[in-house]
Amino acid sequence: MEVVQVSFWVVALLVLLALAFDFMNGFHDAANSIATVVSTGVLKPQQAILFAAFFNVLALFIFQLKVAATIGKGIVLPGVVDHHIIFGALIGAVVWNLITWWYGIPSSSSHALIGGIVGAVMAKSGAGALIGAGIWRTVIFIFVSPALGFLLGSVMMVAVAWIFRKRAPLKIDNWFRRLQLVSAGLYSLGHGGNDAQKTIGIIWMLLIATGYAAADSTMPPAWVIWLCYIAIGMGTMFGGWRIVRTMGQKITKLKPVGGFCAETGGAMTLFIATAMGVPVSTTHTITGAIVGVGATRRASSVRWGVASSIVWAWIFTIPAAALVAALSYELSLWLF
Repeated sequence: MEVVQVSFWVVALLVLLALAFDFMNGFHDAANSIATVVSTGVLKPQQAILFAAFFNVLALFIFQLKVAATIGKGIVLPGVVDHHIIFGALIGAVVWNLITWWYGIPSSSSHALIGGIVGAVMAKSGAGALIGAGIWRTVIFIFVSPALGFLLGSVMMVAVAWIFRKRAPLKIDNWFRRLQLVSAGLYSLGHGGNDAQKTIGIIWMLLIATGYAAADSTMPPAWVIWLCYIAIGMGTMFGGWRIVRTMGQKITKLKPVGGFCAETGGAMTLFIATAMGVPVSTTHTITGAIVGVGATRRASSVRWGVASSIVWAWIFTIPAAALVAALSYELSLWLF
């Protein structure tokens, strides 16, 4: 593949931009990890963000780098990527993340990054430079991950209700306050395992394109892996408080048992997707699980208006990020 000769300082700047995106990813998606455990009163906000950040970083030792490989080598044809595409992709993702964070909309950082890559690549070489299988698998999971989260969350809720049907509500509440610590830890583990790898993948893509990593390498450099996991953990520590209320209370009112079922269903979905190497949205996943838990009580317990506004944000994420990325690609040609 063609290697673009680029100044070390330009590459370093883009690596820092990627890490800033990773930090923002943790910041933006922290609400997904902690909203249920905070809204049910199991942990205080300050405790919850430290708890989630710890499990975000712990994921480094648990998951294989299959999602990083998908981003790094499974979306764009070899030889197409250069530093201009990386710049455009990252700016497109960051701008969309900032817009949705400002308005408190739980959108997908993951799909903003995918949209950014698609937009920048199309601005340079057209749709023919994209690897269809990688793109379509990611797009399909825009629908599969919330549906699977919904299914697993609702099944968990029905199963728990049946198993504990003869127990006193107060005793059940006390049990699930403890169990929710387990489910929240598992969800944060899945969040770190899937989301940090997306940034690992784009930095790996950059290093290969600029000759700082071998094209036939099977693993990104260790420093990339460590920095990306630490960055997402730090982002989670700073939290995304504008989105916590939407995820934790506006969609449906949650009790500890519901929080446990939603987090467990969401965590199972993330574990499956990460094992398959599919970059999915933690936002889509936990939203689907929360709606599934709420719907098992009665359909009216879900605020479908709030849920539908979130779905519209999902629909617009990839094209909006792609448009900004295409414009940013042209800007990069002028800057670098």
